[in-house]
Amino acid sequence: MPLSNPADDPFAKLAQNLGELEIVIGERARPAVAEVREKLREVIACRARGDMPAAIIAIRTAMERLAALGSVLDPQEGAMMRFIADRFTQALGAGDKGDAKTVVDVMRRKAGDTSDDDKKDW
Repeated sequence: MPLSNPADDPFAKLAQNLGELEIVIGERARPAVAEVREKLREVIACRARGDMPAAIIAIRTAMERLAALGSVLDPQEGAMMRFIADRFTQALGAGDKGDAKTVVDVMRRKAGDTSDDDKKDW
């Protein structure tokens, strides 16, 4: 189901909110954040053309890159991000969109989004 407003896309919002990491971490986060944003754009494009297997791979790659960045700052944070990436991949693989959306919401909050907008379907 396509979103009526592309700005409401949870992956687009996550990509936008990654700027908070650049502010908190500083210059050294910039390359990793750019990589994650590019992967999130890839997720959106894959989903738009109906290629969910490729979208899942792109999501997983983006989340692993975030986990690696988190590990640099805090090994426990990195471990938690890897757990979130695994949970998300498992949820999508099992077709559990509700659990996958919950994980995306956790990722958005980790990236600095404090909204509780849960009415969107992706």
